[in-house]
Amino acid sequence: MNERHSTPPNTHEDLISAIGKTPLIRLNRITEDLQESSVWVKLERCNPGGSIKDRIGLQMVLDAEEKGLLKPGGTIVEGTSGNTGIGLAMVAAQRGYKCVFTMADKMSKEKIDLLKAMGAEVHVCPTNVEKEDPRSYYEVAARLSREIPGAWYPDQYSHHANPLTHYYSTGPEIWDQTEGKITHFVATMGTGGTISGTSKALREIASQNDSSVPKIIGVDAVGSILKQWFEEGTLGEPSTYKVEGFGEDFIPSATDFSMIDEIHQVDDGECFQWARALARKEGMFCGGSCGGSIKVAIDIAREADKRGEEAMVVAILPDSGNPYLSKFYNDDWLRENGWEPDDWE
Repeated sequence: MNERHSTPPNTHEDLISAIGKTPLIRLNRITEDLQESSVWVKLERCNPGGSIKDRIGLQMVLDAEEKGLLKPGGTIVEGTSGNTGIGLAMVAAQRGYKCVFTMADKMSKEKIDLLKAMGAEVHVCPTNVEKEDPRSYYEVAARLSREIPGAWYPDQYSHHANPLTHYYSTGPEIWDQTEGKITHFVATMGTGGTISGTSKALREIASQNDSSVPKIIGVDAVGSILKQWFEEGTLGEPSTYKVEGFGEDFIPSATDFSMIDEIHQVDDGECFQWARALARKEGMFCGGSCGGSIKVAIDIAREADKRGEEAMVVAILPDSGNPYLSKFYNDDWLRENGWEPDDWE
């Protein structure tokens, strides 16, 4: 046996080997009213880059290397809300690539500073423009990828490795951790890769084991168009919202809506209030999308309780609260934007 690969448990030979296998943790204090049902969370901040996007960052790079799209010394160019950029920058640092990222100007300063600290070049673009507008962070990324020699543009919104990563990792991990007892899976939707890939895996594994297939619930942001597209087949008119990391003003091709049973919407205040509750009552310091996911998960568990059912609801907590210290974790910022944090305590 090669001694180099005989390592003790929880020991890794490089950083990217530590991606995945995140803990599944039961909520207790903010769910103390539940009688029969339970809510469990997949704590993705435990990935080395601090979010679930580490998973797709690695797989998209490996896919590009295998296909010869990303060569030694090349440059990764991507449009990101922050976490995918961090995941890509982490992998790039470990493998010797340069990074150029575009971000919407609503994203937190902490995310921009962190990407720069990891050696990336960051272009900040206006939020309130159409996706096809040449100033949008999507189009600026596409343009830069054409202009920079040796550039590779993964485009997480359409990359097949995005849902595939969760099909091979996140879904099977959750099935094993719950011993197949999961009844509901809840995830926020941005690119849609997490919910699509995880759902496909859970459905297939449940069928193979003659088990009940979990119900798949997506969480969308008020102002996004995903819920209306899912329910009505129309795009609707998007509006701005402050929570970061989920919701879209277009339909990402990485989303497989056939893998989803329901989509619920949450507004900014609900996301921020529940994220702060996670930190103060469960000790889980997470982002605003996590608050949205938990709000929906607890609603589902409470409804099951009322029906006398024993639901095991699993929700994805995609990232850490660190990038949002200047935003909804800051009482002054909340008050400036119309919320009174004292009402939430």
